[in-house]
Amino acid sequence: MAKLVLVEDDAVLRRELKLLLETYGYACAAPACFTEMPEAILRESPDLVLLDLTLPGKDGYSICRELRLKSSVPVIVLTSRDTEADELLSMNFGADDFIAKPFNRQILLAHIAVILRRSGLQARVMTRRGVSFDPERASVSYEGREIELTKNEGKILALLFRSAGRTVSREELMNELWQSDEFVDDNTLTVNMNRLRRRLEEIGVVDFLVTRRGKGYEI
Repeated sequence: MAKLVLVEDDAVLRRELKLLLETYGYACAAPACFTEMPEAILRESPDLVLLDLTLPGKDGYSICRELRLKSSVPVIVLTSRDTEADELLSMNFGADDFIAKPFNRQILLAHIAVILRRSGLQARVMTRRGVSFDPERASVSYEGREIELTKNEGKILALLFRSAGRTVSREELMNELWQSDEFVDDNTLTVNMNRLRRRLEEIGVVDFLVTRRGKGYEI
């Protein structure tokens, strides 16, 4: 399992990104104290670092420069400072990639996967009851057969695998898919779940998604 360190001072964004990364099979450390950087990062022995530039104490440029003196760990800069000068400085200080906020989370995941592949690492393949799910490829395999899922199907299954053994509410699933359940017809989720069930049945996976009436779904 690839391990990431997320260095982000916005508590809400830090919590959201940590959940996203863990949902997609990564181990993620997300420190809330920034006074011992980059030492705190290196203690985690990460495979990749996601680094904000605007931080209390040392800024991201300084942290990136110091990291480069001690480690070759890949660094992706995530920042609202989105000028060409910021991008150039980040690269000059040793960053491997630069993503400006606000960013599409699926694009972020794609950038992470590309850099980890270059390092010979990838997201963890999750397995339950003989069904294996690769969150990076959004593919499911069972008894030698494999299918590739759509983006929504992959997001649903990633959340269910991450929450294996507990019931995931419809509200959680709708928030995962559409970030809000306010403007989405509840029937839309039902359609997506039924479609995912049919896709799984194509490779012989039956009764894997369990409906808990009035509560949600689980695997």
